[in-house]
Amino acid sequence: MNQKLFSKDFTLVVIGQVISLFGNAIIRFALPLYLLNLTGSSALYGTVMACAFIPAILLSPVGGIVADRVNKRNIMVILDFFTAAVILAFSIFMNEGNLVSLITVTLMLLYGIAGAYQPAVQASIPALVGQEHFIAANSIINTVSSFSSLTGPVFGGILYSAYGLEPVLWVCMVCFVLSAVMEIFIKIPFRKQASDSSMLKMAKDDFAESIQFIRIGKPIIGKAVLVICEINLFLSAMIIVALPYLVTEILGLEADMANRLYGLAQGAMAAGGLAGGISAGIFADKPVLQKPASMLTAGAACVFPMGVMLMLFSSGIVNYAVITICCFGIMICSTIFSVQMMSFIQRETPQNLIGKVIAVVLTISMCAQPLGNALYGVLFEIFRGFEYVVVLFAGVVSLVIAVRARNIFEKL
Repeated sequence: MNQKLFSKDFTLVVIGQVISLFGNAIIRFALPLYLLNLTGSSALYGTVMACAFIPAILLSPVGGIVADRVNKRNIMVILDFFTAAVILAFSIFMNEGNLVSLITVTLMLLYGIAGAYQPAVQASIPALVGQEHFIAANSIINTVSSFSSLTGPVFGGILYSAYGLEPVLWVCMVCFVLSAVMEIFIKIPFRKQASDSSMLKMAKDDFAESIQFIRIGKPIIGKAVLVICEINLFLSAMIIVALPYLVTEILGLEADMANRLYGLAQGAMAAGGLAGGISAGIFADKPVLQKPASMLTAGAACVFPMGVMLMLFSSGIVNYAVITICCFGIMICSTIFSVQMMSFIQRETPQNLIGKVIAVVLTISMCAQPLGNALYGVLFEIFRGFEYVVVLFAGVVSLVIAVRARNIFEKL
């Protein structure tokens, strides 16, 4: 019997994600921007963002292992309440001690929580919807994420520019508490897996089982994940560092306007993710959307107008407009690609392994991100005044990776 897409429980997951991801988008926008406004250093910004990704990498496989052995609803509820507590602690101590260290620790905690949280959300989809709805369900989750990322930075940019950081923190705390309360009412089918071993041995065995499945059971997944690592290193990391640094520090815009425009640029990226998520769901049967390598190639191609305009034009507004439009295009392509890959993994992975395998995939995919963030922070510092060199370098390398990956993704 076919399981309908919008059951009560899947609908509650979606609503909880809307609220939680909205708060997440605001806090991830405001804290790094606050750091950049304080220091003006791309190297420090890149280093802090690199540190923030490390807990996400370490905790993602833990989240996947736990997601297969603990009720996924409980994971979401506990982690949302814990996120609210972390933000509360930051708001209490932000006027005391070393603020850079406090921001770094807080971002590490937030990214670590998100790393443990997302496997539970992704692993809940096969338990709540039928296989025939996997692409649609993943498209909805991606669309929700993109919508929250669209509205969060825009709202956060306006609130931050007008009133400073503290009101932003309180809004985020309310979001996470509301999301946790909403998730309490979700019922996700759960069957406890029997085990006589210790938690550490279970974690080790589960991780080894997932790696074996990726390497031997479905090696195409492993090859695809390595390509994603390369794209994260050379393209995703560049965008993460370049967007706030260029808009708020390099384009010569007035400070308050630059902060607002950065919020709008983040919103434009999220709008691209929203458009990509909707397109992946509505036009899933179109040939062009069934070619992951084409999406990567198109995303890499969007980088070149940014570099060329930075090289040829000095107008801050003109460059801002081109950067924003290009980031919009990159996000459309990357979101369609992400939906394709996640749906493939969910379809090909046994139910008892799905949380662990998704966690390992996310972990390996993120491994290159800290290195990339630190790398581009230093490169933008070295090439200050010639930022287009760094942007064009990222575009060339990403395009080579995308073209080389065609043979891998054709097998999907």
